[in-house]
Amino acid sequence: MADSENGAPLLQHSVTNNQKERPREPWKGETVKSIVYAGLDAILTSFSLIASISAGRLTSVDVLVLGFSNLVADGISMGFGDFVSSSTEKDVAMKERSVTAWDVENRRRIQEQELIRQYEALGMNSGDASQIVGILSKYPEILVDEKMTTEKGLLPPEEKEKPWKNGLITFASFIIFGCAPILAYIILIPFTKNQSVKFAGACVLSALSLALLGVAKAKIAGQNYAVSAGITLLNGAIAGAAAYAIGWTLWNVAGLEA
Repeated sequence: MADSENGAPLLQHSVTNNQKERPREPWKGETVKSIVYAGLDAILTSFSLIASISAGRLTSVDVLVLGFSNLVADGISMGFGDFVSSSTEKDVAMKERSVTAWDVENRRRIQEQELIRQYEALGMNSGDASQIVGILSKYPEILVDEKMTTEKGLLPPEEKEKPWKNGLITFASFIIFGCAPILAYIILIPFTKNQSVKFAGACVLSALSLALLGVAKAKIAGQNYAVSAGITLLNGAIAGAAAYAIGWTLWNVAGLEA
């Protein structure tokens, strides 16, 4: 009797212990992704430029002039590239949907059979696949979206999506985060003329900004915060070291100071 009385709690306790923890949900939103990834690219680009300039023993004025001009040019390029990419992706999705809609309207039986075979390829038995497609065939718009997703791997185009907005957000994020390494030179101008101190300040601000965006990237992908921040910092360190090494080599070995 004692065993039977304790059996249910023991079983429940075992199920509770064996239950897996729910995975961390990713941070949704294309806007957030554009901000984070444009910001990461901006910091790495700006810091790498400053590192190469510092290796060549140039002045703070050189850093500011070259840094800001390069930052704006790259920001415009990144923003326009995001706009073109988003526009093209949306146009392709709309075109594919119109083709799929025509096929569903004029070749309904063939399209239903193709979708049944697709479900069967995914592991569904023939009866269930036929039943699901039979239900979907009553709703042509849903059937079109399902064929787009299942067969072509494309999400239905969103009418509210604005490619120009994505481009503008990417441009703004690139400019704002790209200013972080350059900001150290502006802040330290009244306090020191030592270029090494200013470069060290740029390294600190770049590292803080990269760590922050690394955490944001982990939030988007549902990853470990510390690991993502560490990888992002390592990426920045490698890029900056490579730029500094090239600048130092060209200045001291190739004799480009002349």
